[in-house]
Amino acid sequence: MKAIVFHGVGDIRLDDVPEPKLKSSTDAILRITSSAICGTDLHMIRGTLGGMKAGTILGHEAVGVIEEAGKDVKNLRPGQRVVIPSTIACGNCVYCRAGYFAQCDEANPNGPQAGTAFFGGPKSSGPFDGLQAEFARIPFAHVGPMALPDEIFDDQAICLSDIFPTGYFGAKLAKIRDGNTVAVFGCGPVGQFAIISAKLMGASRVFAVDCIPSRLAMARNQQAEVIDFNKEDPAEVIQDLTEGIGVDRAIDAVGVDAMMAKSGPAAPSSEEKEEFAEEQRKIVAKSNPHGNVWIPGDAPSQALRWAVEALAKAGTLAIIGVYAEKSNFPIGMAMEKNLSVQMGNCNHRKYLPALIELVRKGTVDPLKVLTHHEPLMGALEAYAAFDTRQPGWIKVELKPERH
Repeated sequence: MKAIVFHGVGDIRLDDVPEPKLKSSTDAILRITSSAICGTDLHMIRGTLGGMKAGTILGHEAVGVIEEAGKDVKNLRPGQRVVIPSTIACGNCVYCRAGYFAQCDEANPNGPQAGTAFFGGPKSSGPFDGLQAEFARIPFAHVGPMALPDEIFDDQAICLSDIFPTGYFGAKLAKIRDGNTVAVFGCGPVGQFAIISAKLMGASRVFAVDCIPSRLAMARNQQAEVIDFNKEDPAEVIQDLTEGIGVDRAIDAVGVDAMMAKSGPAAPSSEEKEEFAEEQRKIVAKSNPHGNVWIPGDAPSQALRWAVEALAKAGTLAIIGVYAEKSNFPIGMAMEKNLSVQMGNCNHRKYLPALIELVRKGTVDPLKVLTHHEPLMGALEAYAAFDTRQPGWIKVELKPERH
């Protein structure tokens, strides 16, 4: 079968690999009908999240049809169409039973302290082969996959695999209530769903911070108040627009590869940029998979600092962007303002039943966020466009081609 395979930092390929087989009585084999490219994939390809094992199939989002199920998978049958949660959980441990599926004690073969198990990730997450392929083995299939109603198309369902639950999780972490004013930093796919979710939870105003026109336009279409950080300091603007109070809640939907401001009052000095870049060159590759020189943005001291500065006293910051284990955080400023900080990997399986129903009823239409549909055979070109933030490339769906 065809699959997108990680071979090294900056080196991904469309390879022929063996089709997966059942390994456990709770496994299932999925024939993938829809997959997607996520910003987290870029973190690993760029090297900002290390520990990837060469030969690992990438991707953690998928919709498909059950081809085969182990004898202990009692809730699914071959031929059934399902969406796959990005994170893997056993369903039995104390954390799963409490709804903390991302902290499952059993799913990660590296042990209960190893962290979240998910598809297509580094060695510390399993590793488990990912879902940018024609077929995939789904561990703990009696827990993860969720059957899809006929009213939901694959193009809608692929957003339920990761980005809608993660955006919703961010809004939940932020503890958004009726009337709250909210700032969302990063208007990529997860940020767009964080905006949607904030409004679902009763936010009266949502500020959306980014610098890419197509992302800001999509946020504006959701009635968010958009701020281009290349033109103005977002923390200052938010303080001005809230009469010096700040926002009640902030969501960091960016993570480790946030872009720096290019100009304007928020831009770091050239000396600051070079100092940070030199530090990063020691631990990450200098080029992305397409051969361009790459210097990561100052995400920890930029997006997070803006969020802390923009928050009102006693506000709440939710961090759902992916960061490396060692990252900077303006803790002194946060402490002085009595901020609450919530963060973590999304417990996808906890939220999927409710979100599937929202899509089925038409309350939320994920197609407003999905911008591109590409064949799996064209995934490398799609990665290039997504990685370099080409205009309009917000969320990319990959479709395996059947022969």
